[in-house]
Amino acid sequence: MPTEILMPALSPTMEEGTLAKWLVKEGDTVSSGDLLAEIETDKATMEFEAVDEGVIGKIMVAEGTEGVKVNAVIAVLLMDGESADDIGAASAPKAAASSNAAPADAPKAEEPAKGYGRDGDAAQGDKAPVKDGNRVFASPLARRIAADKGLDLSGIQGSGPKGRIVKADVENATAQPKASASAAPAAKADAPAAKGAAMASGPSTEQVIKMYDGRPFEEVKLDGMRKTIAARLTEAKQSVPHFYLRRDIVLDDLMKFRAQLNKQLEGRGVKLSVNDFIIKACALALQQVPEANAVWAGDRTLKFTKSDVAVAVAIEGGLFTPVLKDAEMKSLSALSSEMKDLATRARDRKLAPHEYQGGSFAISNLGMFGIDNFDAIINPPHSAILAVGAGAKKPIVGKDGELAVGTVMSVTLSVDHRVIDGALGANLLNAIKDNLENPMTMLA
Repeated sequence: MPTEILMPALSPTMEEGTLAKWLVKEGDTVSSGDLLAEIETDKATMEFEAVDEGVIGKIMVAEGTEGVKVNAVIAVLLMDGESADDIGAASAPKAAASSNAAPADAPKAEEPAKGYGRDGDAAQGDKAPVKDGNRVFASPLARRIAADKGLDLSGIQGSGPKGRIVKADVENATAQPKASASAAPAAKADAPAAKGAAMASGPSTEQVIKMYDGRPFEEVKLDGMRKTIAARLTEAKQSVPHFYLRRDIVLDDLMKFRAQLNKQLEGRGVKLSVNDFIIKACALALQQVPEANAVWAGDRTLKFTKSDVAVAVAIEGGLFTPVLKDAEMKSLSALSSEMKDLATRARDRKLAPHEYQGGSFAISNLGMFGIDNFDAIINPPHSAILAVGAGAKKPIVGKDGELAVGTVMSVTLSVDHRVIDGALGANLLNAIKDNLENPMTMLA
């Protein structure tokens, strides 16, 4: 029976995507690992690999199609001995991509369809021998998991098409603790809020358009990123109990120290920004106040030992928050290099999901746009975000009590009160301030 190739879920939160480009055509022979298509999610354009060997019998979704639901049939793969005549009505095009109704010919839950599953593995099908000579048929993901666990694939019975070993087979090969039912809220915390539009209060689309009847305007279609941003931040503002802490930070010592370091690093082509120091200061502060290095997970909090700091990067039409993992362990130059790379690939929408998901803390810096101060919205499941304003010359009281002029930067810490109480948030912000006002200590 021909194998249906399904729209993959390329990230844990993906519900639909755009089939940006086909890299194969009908009649092409493909092998496991060959690139089939480029798929655009709300955040990035990613390549989709073949799991099975065969011939592309029919392409069901044209390139450029938007709103293709995860697990919708996008193509049909023919195995040995199969022809286009075998495709038949079972692989007829599904309902329109924009429809929320389930396809009439969708497989029943108790009768899994052959195809490519949400995790890139083949979906379950009839069992068959897993070996062809000395070769073991297994999906790339199953092979990676087996390698991590030190498992011999030849001893595992596959449940995928033609007996291919898939992710579930490898995971079940050894006793694994089942995920606690109470962990479900944690997973849901990162779910995209396509349904967030329903959560948003206010007039309907038709009502808003009617308000401006007779006035010239242009309707701008929302892309996936803008829909996700609108839904997630609406949900965050409605469901996360924010409170705000503000401090002024004197940057004169940091600016002098930065100038000295940049002069010494010229030969290596490294130029540190103030933002690099802010990232380092926040990462160290999460170590100095470890109770604040946590996230909300429904019925519990998750407390971390490492400082994974997300940094907002503005791109056309939206933003990314790439995460610098283990930031407390990295040098300023390493953080600077990694941040430049992440920002460049974010603007090109080339980040992989694991590069912009996770973290417990975020930084949003609008100082380069001349903004003095602002309040940022927490991006769940993060427990806090630091809004950074511009450094400006202001009168200050010097260490000797004399009035002087200094470079002062205003910051606001938005905090999730479910995770961090007022005194704990104050300790975290004070630690960030102390690190930035005494920059040499960050190298100790």
